[in-house]
Amino acid sequence: MISVPATRWDVLLAVGAGGALGSLARYGLSVAIPHARGEFAVATLLTNALGCLLIGVLMALLTTTARPHHLLRPFLGVGILGGFTTFSTFVTDTLDAATTGRILGSLAYALASVALCLAAVTTGLTATRAVRKGR
Repeated sequence: MISVPATRWDVLLAVGAGGALGSLARYGLSVAIPHARGEFAVATLLTNALGCLLIGVLMALLTTTARPHHLLRPFLGVGILGGFTTFSTFVTDTLDAATTGRILGSLAYALASVALCLAAVTTGLTATRAVRKGR
């Protein structure tokens, strides 16, 4: 059994609740935009890019807010966005494309995913800081 100080159960519950919500949202997107094995995984790409954009926004808000609630980062960042984004599915989709003979597609998907996610985090962070600074 994990030993957690009594004062930290609120954090564990926030992470768990957020993770459940994020995972359900990711599943919903994968059902809405399905793909066959080896095909370009649009849902995974969109999930990870959107999650990266939102983590950039969250990072900017948390670093520019004087005293954010102590459960905000665990619930939204670790929980919801951690449950929503999926590195393991990205890697599996990339490998599936490569092992089914779509080497160039696999490479394009991997590069597009990394580039788009880096751009999304940067955009979320920069845009949110600019908006907050303009207040």
